[in-house]
Amino acid sequence: MFVENDIKLGFADVLIRPKRSNLKSRSQVDLLRHFKFLHSGHEWSGVPVIAANMDTTGTFQVAGSLAMHGMMTAIHKHYGVAEWDAYLKGGNDSIYPRIMVSTGTSGSDFEKLSKIMKNHPQLAFICIDVANGYAESFVTFVRKVRDAFPEKTIAAGNVVTGEMVEELLLAGADIVKVGIGPGSVCTTRVKAGVGYPQLSAVIECADAAHGLGGRIISDGGCTCPGDVAKAFGGGADFVMLGGLFAGHDECGGEMVERGGKQFKLFYGMSSTTAMDKHAGGVASYRASEGKTVEVPYRGPIDETVRDILGGVRSACTYVGASCLKELTKRTTFIRVQEQENQVFKN
Repeated sequence: MFVENDIKLGFADVLIRPKRSNLKSRSQVDLLRHFKFLHSGHEWSGVPVIAANMDTTGTFQVAGSLAMHGMMTAIHKHYGVAEWDAYLKGGNDSIYPRIMVSTGTSGSDFEKLSKIMKNHPQLAFICIDVANGYAESFVTFVRKVRDAFPEKTIAAGNVVTGEMVEELLLAGADIVKVGIGPGSVCTTRVKAGVGYPQLSAVIECADAAHGLGGRIISDGGCTCPGDVAKAFGGGADFVMLGGLFAGHDECGGEMVERGGKQFKLFYGMSSTTAMDKHAGGVASYRASEGKTVEVPYRGPIDETVRDILGGVRSACTYVGASCLKELTKRTTFIRVQEQENQVFKN
């Protein structure tokens, strides 16, 4: 047993200190990023915000809406090959740089991934997604996928420490997904006692990844647009969102009505709801590590997208960053004990 005594921070523990700026308007801020990935050599341009690969947010419908804003969607892994074929049948080339094909690590997962990639060679991104990216078998699977698809850009995770980021990059990942326990419908921290405050995880993992020429995704923990800005300020190359994108027309999840108001179900992919739906229930050897909540119905996703991107632009103007790439260079975090004045609560 060992205890680390240095403080680890989440998004709620800090604010970004404003700095002198010569920007006159938020409209002057450029949110596009341009990346060339470590192993694939693939070049990509876009707004580096990703809808999480949950079956409520990582839908084909969400992908179509976010693509219009230059953003990405990690399509959830429960679509079948036929559903992928039907979705891409129209040959809309503009969607390919905006979607990731998600996969687990079982033999059947690899077989399905291989069929999807064979049927649609224009697909450029693969997201290998497990809750615990520390298993040696996971690293082995990343190598297997890299060997099978040398020209594809691979994202893999989740992990929260620099040494594991480095191992996954060396195994063939181009991007490492960072986050254990911070999600709004994740209960890993209370069920397993395992996790890492998200801002510190991002800062430490970004440092490790960038030293090798890799990239990271901050996955989880964003409760508002300001948290998205903090993730980018901490060094994240991409930010993945689940709860902030939940409850919209384009999302999955059953619609329910309570007291005359409409809600949509939103649940973690390790919840009882998800495992009942996709795995025939919770296996006897494990516990559910996610919860199911009712999110107020929010209509089309476009307004939420504008709110999130507008908040990030505002953060950039407060520190004088004319483009998103400059935000982390101009970010100074200050420790705080309060985030907002809540005297008037909704």
